[in-house]
Amino acid sequence: MTQTVDMWFDPACPWAWMTSRWLLEVEKVRDVHVDFHVMSLSVLNEGRDLSEGYRALMDNSWAAVRIALAVEREHGQQALRDFYTAIGTRFHPGQEERDRATIENALADAGLPVALAEAGYTDERDDDLRRSHHEGMDPVGDEVGTPVVRINGKSLFGPVISPAPTGEEAGDLFDGVSKVTAYDGFFELKRTRTVGPIFA
Repeated sequence: MTQTVDMWFDPACPWAWMTSRWLLEVEKVRDVHVDFHVMSLSVLNEGRDLSEGYRALMDNSWAAVRIALAVEREHGQQALRDFYTAIGTRFHPGQEERDRATIENALADAGLPVALAEAGYTDERDDDLRRSHHEGMDPVGDEVGTPVVRINGKSLFGPVISPAPTGEEAGDLFDGVSKVTAYDGFFELKRTRTVGPIFA
């Protein structure tokens, strides 16, 4: 039976992007299907004392998550997957500006109406955004960000990986993470990152 894995992401996060690419590889080598969901680093960091640069990033990150949510609500899970691939490719490997033009191009790449970009500049659906955010984040607490992955009905922050493994190596990593999540008393593994996101 196909196992469903859920992942919560903010399009702004390169580490979530790496994890998402790994999970898409896992689908090729394990009987797994990934459902993507939106969380918001902007919501997570509301009211926190942030550096000026990071505050500017958070202020600029609302549009992409709002649009991702609108894509899911209006066009479904597959469209969200396609949009995340399109926007992530432009934001991360492509290093494009995180502006409306880039988002509109990503919508077009995913075969979606460019008019969906309007959703990024209104708080009309922010209650839905917060619900999606909290569904992913509440089980792991507020000391972490994205990615959040739910396997075996249990959620964990991570894995934080670079580069994203492919083929059977991706499957092997999934097997290990899956076993870790199955143990109720497991909370944390960590070591200092020595590389940044390696996209290729």
